[in-house]
Formats: sequence, structure tokens, C-alpha cells
Amino acid sequence: MADIKIGRISHYYDKIGVAVLELTDSLSVGDKIKFARGGEDLFEQEVTSMQVEHEQVQEAKTGDAVGLKTDEEVKDGAEVYKVQ
Repeated sequence: MADIKIGRISHYYDKIGVAVLELTDSLSVGDKIKFARGGEDLFEQEVTSMQVEHEQVQEAKTGDAVGLKTDEEVKDGAEVYKVQ
């Protein structure tokens, strides 16, 4: 099954290792996601926690801006896919 594009990174806070993900699809804690930029896969990770408006959430929906702790540094504009 193909991976589903769920959004794009709009900002990355390198001091705290958190990315802001603008969602175009839903995302839940426990989902496996992949970061890609320029057609090149960067890394994969499981969503262990996320925040919307500084509140911990288990699920986020289309249109939400999600704060997400990342395992590695990721650049603004990177695309995010849900791994099937």
C-alpha cells in the first residue's frame, strides 16, 4: 500500500527538537510517519505524543497545526507521510 501524504513541516524548533506539522489529513498517536524532502526519504518514526494549541491530544484532524517531537532534525517544507 502507498504511503499517504498528511502534511508539511512549517517550522522546526531545533533547541527543543519539535516540528510544527500543518495537517492535510488526520493523525493519531501510535501512527508511523515518514519525513521526506526533495523526493528523498529522510527518516521514519512513531508518533508518541503531539500537541494542538499547547494541549496534549491523541488525535488531530485536517487543518490542525500539530507540535510534534521528532527523532531527528527536519527542515521547514519537508513533507510528512503516514506509513501504511
